[in-house]
Amino acid sequence: MDDDFGLWDVFVSIFWFMLLIAWFMLLFRIVADIFGDRTLSGAGKAGWTILIVLLPWLGTLIYLVARGGSMHERAMESAQAADERLRAYVRDAAGTSGGAGVGSELKHLTELRDAGTLTPEEYEQAKAKVLA
Repeated sequence: MDDDFGLWDVFVSIFWFMLLIAWFMLLFRIVADIFGDRTLSGAGKAGWTILIVLLPWLGTLIYLVARGGSMHERAMESAQAADERLRAYVRDAAGTSGGAGVGSELKHLTELRDAGTLTPEEYEQAKAKVLA
C-alpha cells in the first residue's frame, strides 16, 4: 500500500490544476468574444455557443482557427474605445474640453484684448469667468 504523496506528485497536481484554470479562462474569453462581436448574427452566436458547449475541445479549436485573428482585433478595438472613454472623462473632469486649458483661454483673451476686439472691461469680465 503506497500512500506516499511526494513532492513530484504535488508539482504534477499543480500543473494539471493550472491547465484546468487556463482552459476555463480560454472558454470564458471565447464566449465573451462571441457575444461581444457586433458583426456576428444571433444565429451565428447561437451556433458557436452550441458548438463550444457540446464539443468543447473541438469547438474551441475550430473557433480559434476560424476567428482567432479577428478576436484579437476586436479586443484591441475594445481596449482603444475604453482608453478614449477614460481620456474623455479625465478631460471633462479636469475642465479641459478639447485640450484648451485655463492658460490657453487667458492667452486667447489677451490676444483679443490686444487686437482691440475686447475692451478692458470686457476682458476683465471674461477673465473672471475663466478663473472662476
